[in-house]
Amino acid sequence: MNPERVRELLADDPFADHMGVELVEVTADRIRLEMQVERQHVNFLGVCHGASTFALADVAFSLASNAAGPRAVAVDTHLALTGGARLGDRLIAVATEATRGRTLGTYRVEVSRSDGKVVGLFTGTVHISQDDSGG
Repeated sequence: MNPERVRELLADDPFADHMGVELVEVTADRIRLEMQVERQHVNFLGVCHGASTFALADVAFSLASNAAGPRAVAVDTHLALTGGARLGDRLIAVATEATRGRTLGTYRVEVSRSDGKVVGLFTGTVHISQDDSGG
């Protein structure tokens, strides 16, 4: 994965900025993002909202799928919520490429708390555009 491209994409993502998403690591085969669970991320039960967990995973997915260059847009996503997080917890999302062909790519994102407890398992498939118009 292209670290410079990933940094540029994240810098151009106002939603990720609003969520407080931070880029921690980019290697040849993975992207690691982190986010502090703040008041705006929790629901009425005081736990991290599933949408916040999904949003962090989705940002990691979008960066990983677009790191290669050609525009990739989501066609299918799935999140299994396997645990919870609370206000003050730090969430870590690690995205990896499962498969990538000419027109489709599939990615996995594991979301965990800083104590190692996995709170979400995300998979997503993208359509890879052959031009830059996004079609």
